[in-house]
Amino acid sequence: MITITYVTITYNAAATLRRTLDSILRQDYPHIQHLIIDGASTDDTLRMVDDYIARSNAADNGHDVQVTSEPDHGIYDAMNKGLRSATGDYVCFMNAGDFLPADDTVSRIVSSVTLTPLPAVLYGDTDIVDNEGNFLRHRRLCPPEKLTWRSFRQGMLVCHQAFYARVDFAMQNPYDTTFRYSADVDWCIRIMKQAEDEGIPLQNLHRVVANYTEEGQTTQNHHASLRERYRVMQRHYGIIQTFLLHCWFMVRAVVQR
Repeated sequence: MITITYVTITYNAAATLRRTLDSILRQDYPHIQHLIIDGASTDDTLRMVDDYIARSNAADNGHDVQVTSEPDHGIYDAMNKGLRSATGDYVCFMNAGDFLPADDTVSRIVSSVTLTPLPAVLYGDTDIVDNEGNFLRHRRLCPPEKLTWRSFRQGMLVCHQAFYARVDFAMQNPYDTTFRYSADVDWCIRIMKQAEDEGIPLQNLHRVVANYTEEGQTTQNHHASLRERYRVMQRHYGIIQTFLLHCWFMVRAVVQR
């Protein structure tokens, strides 16, 4: 049976963590490993995690929940810690505030996998929710029918939370911690590049597999993130093509106003 590893990165996340934990706890699929990588929280995060572990054990749902709490060097350092501990067939990062849309989401994901060998990536759609978990809209950027590493020239068409990477590919491509905001984009592209090089397919799940909490970012971080993402695109698509693509993005934005 396919095992799914979820990695949840936390730091003082008690305000939003409960719905993430509950959505995984309620999954009717037993072969789930849930790694909670905490950055030494000082609020109620760890108490909430302890309660979650107790509830998971009482439910006898087959889930393997593990928690680590220690200082880290940022979110991507924490994600790499999660990768090193992942023992499932696929890994997905589901952070505090994000959650699975239904109790049978994982069952449906696994039952959709019919290819041999196992696809390098399983990917799906994402809905955006508010801070209370209420539906706002379907994510504007949607995955194409046939995803490749070149697809991300048009933006991150698959949300990080809807990108299930085969663990062997994920471990061979740890997050580049020189990036502070966009290492997830780089990570997804590198995994898809390796998959193409090895002739391993990617599979579209044709369903919403994640609810993503819309977060408010400061303008400073937003601009820094955009600059960093430009560097990621230059790395993979070249200087000239990245420049021309961004010129087109700006023209399109003006036309759509």
